Amino acid sequence: MVRDCLFLFGLFARIGLFTIGGGYVMLPMLRRELVEKLGWVSDDDLLNYYAVGQSTPGIIAINTATFVGYRRAGVFGAISATMGMVFPSLVIIIAVAMTFNQFQDNIYVQKSFKGIRIAVATLLVFTVRDLIKKSAKDFVSIALIVLSFVLVVCVDLSPVPVIVGAGLVGLLSAKYRGDSK
Repeated sequence: MVRDCLFLFGLFARIGLFTIGGGYVMLPMLRRELVEKLGWVSDDDLLNYYAVGQSTPGIIAINTATFVGYRRAGVFGAISATMGMVFPSLVIIIAVAMTFNQFQDNIYVQKSFKGIRIAVATLLVFTVRDLIKKSAKDFVSIALIVLSFVLVVCVDLSPVPVIVGAGLVGLLSAKYRGDSK
């Protein structure tokens, strides 16, 4: 149990250290570690954790880490994974807060952040592409993807009602088709 908790702390501390740009950037790293390398969760499980993490109050990265930690080692695993995810950010933000005023106008710092933003945007594009491929399983799924995109991007609707609505449509669709999964 202690070994599992230490492993979870280290794993999520490493992921948290390189999650520059928010919780969405964490998804490719989570997928590589949890699905491909460790085999702890399936792609569907990870998408479900991420969806719940997005739908519940709090930070997506922390919510997702908490779910994974709980699944692996119960309450102590959840605490360990959450602390691991938070620890690097806490250390970095304290260091940045102490030195930011000295470096914020530095052209090299500004250019570095510009490059980081481009890399983060690229990671997001490829992650979204992979998620859409795995989620688009039938007509209802494809329709929900397109409708969700239009409502959030074009209509500027908050993601919350879109997520709730998509969940209800998925539920009704499963009930209508008689799916037990």
